Amino acid sequence: MACALLPVGEARADASAPPNTTPPAVTDGLPLVAGLPVTFAPLVRRVVPAVVNIAVTRDINPSTNRRLHVLPDVKGTPLERRFRERLRRHGEEMLGAGSGFIIDPAGVIVTNNHVVGDANNITVSLANGHELPARVLGSDDLTDIAVIKVESLTPLPYVRWGDSREVQVGDWIMAAGNPFGLGSSVSAGIVSARGRDIGASPFDDFLQLDAPINPGNSGGPTFNMKGEVIAINTAIVSPTGGSVGIGFSIPSELVIPVVEMLRTGGHIERGWLGVTLEDEEGQDGARVVETDPGGPAQKAGLRRGDFITLVGNDRVESARTLIRIVAARKPGSTLSLTVHRKATTVIVPVTIGARPDDDSRDGDDQ
Repeated sequence: MACALLPVGEARADASAPPNTTPPAVTDGLPLVAGLPVTFAPLVRRVVPAVVNIAVTRDINPSTNRRLHVLPDVKGTPLERRFRERLRRHGEEMLGAGSGFIIDPAGVIVTNNHVVGDANNITVSLANGHELPARVLGSDDLTDIAVIKVESLTPLPYVRWGDSREVQVGDWIMAAGNPFGLGSSVSAGIVSARGRDIGASPFDDFLQLDAPINPGNSGGPTFNMKGEVIAINTAIVSPTGGSVGIGFSIPSELVIPVVEMLRTGGHIERGWLGVTLEDEEGQDGARVVETDPGGPAQKAGLRRGDFITLVGNDRVESARTLIRIVAARKPGSTLSLTVHRKATTVIVPVTIGARPDDDSRDGDDQ
């Protein structure tokens, strides 16, 4: 049976924003749940107030001849009828739903880019039922992360980040979100694996979870037992469109720096070499397959067939390792590449360029 991989459904504090007087939804201290949990209720009570539902509308292309569209997330489910009725009321708009979580009492919310991308209108529903309009502060397609903002007269409950580097396979986790547009709900499970690469982008490094995650959970948080956000629910593998116990979340170690850049600048500026790379079976390093004409690599003298093993003192384990190292560097900086070329080893200094905004290539292009 064929299985499909599905998406699960300026950041400056305003001068007029109220002072940060609201305590975080979770305080530091001992885990709220330890060992085999009898109940997750204490954890739910602490963190769910900071989890939000996100509804978006998008214009439908006129060429669709006014046909009503139902999102793949709900097609074939009991909710299809509900979405069709809502579509009729909204005319030439397409409805979508997802989840998010508040990280700042001033109303800064983290979600997935695919939840709010190309949205004409975004409405955030708080846990208390209040609805607020939201605007996008910044988004990043390559990591599927977006930051949005709502304005509230009072400080909002928020959650804190945890360190995903401390997460071990077998650890208990709890996922929260808005499955199938039904409203806030939670599910629990364990971390099934780390470092999963599902081919979504060169930066794949997912946590695999067995907690039930369904369409509409996209953008919702994955919590550790301290109530800290250690990942963002993003995708599932499913033959039916529903959960079969294989979900993927973006770890906080990747999310946090992206979120901070989106909050301060609205976009991500990544380093770029301008090469196509491939792995060498049974050997650490990355082989240059092709250099982009006029790109940084070609200007530095890199050639087809060069085998890169080090960036400075950082070991290159694979093509994707090299892509991530370069992407993390500031454009305009210089890197020293250790290159094996035929029977010799040479050091090639490269001035890193900025990854083009329209560079939609994936795989091992850098």
